[in-house]
Amino acid sequence: MRAVIQRTLRASVTVDGEVVGHTDRPGLLVYLGVTHDDGPADVAWTARKIWELRVLREERSASDDDAPVLVVSQFTLYGDTRKGRRPSWSAAAPGPVSQPLYDALCGELERLGAHVERGRFGADMQVESVNDGPITMLLDSPR
Repeated sequence: MRAVIQRTLRASVTVDGEVVGHTDRPGLLVYLGVTHDDGPADVAWTARKIWELRVLREERSASDDDAPVLVVSQFTLYGDTRKGRRPSWSAAAPGPVSQPLYDALCGELERLGAHVERGRFGADMQVESVNDGPITMLLDSPR
């Protein structure tokens, strides 16, 4: 499981002109990619790491500040651009594998106490954010 985590002042996701998820105060925007061998252990580890990572102001975590988390699915995080000009998506899990894990990660964050907003899985989304810092972290679950 791979996540790009951004500290934001605010963020939103729009699909077909409708805002489907948003945060209007400081929190985290998380782009989440899933690969073929990810499972429940990756979900639990990644959710806890996102919730407890001390990347907010004054070395605080989202759990410390009850900060909102906007989670957006993004299979392109597993794009391989090492050969040629066209990325390969073979490392990205297909929708029937990745959507349940995306939903499980959002659910696990909520179980930990997070206010979770979501993009719409598989949709063509427009994401807007104001990155604070800027702080952007790459997180890979342990293999």
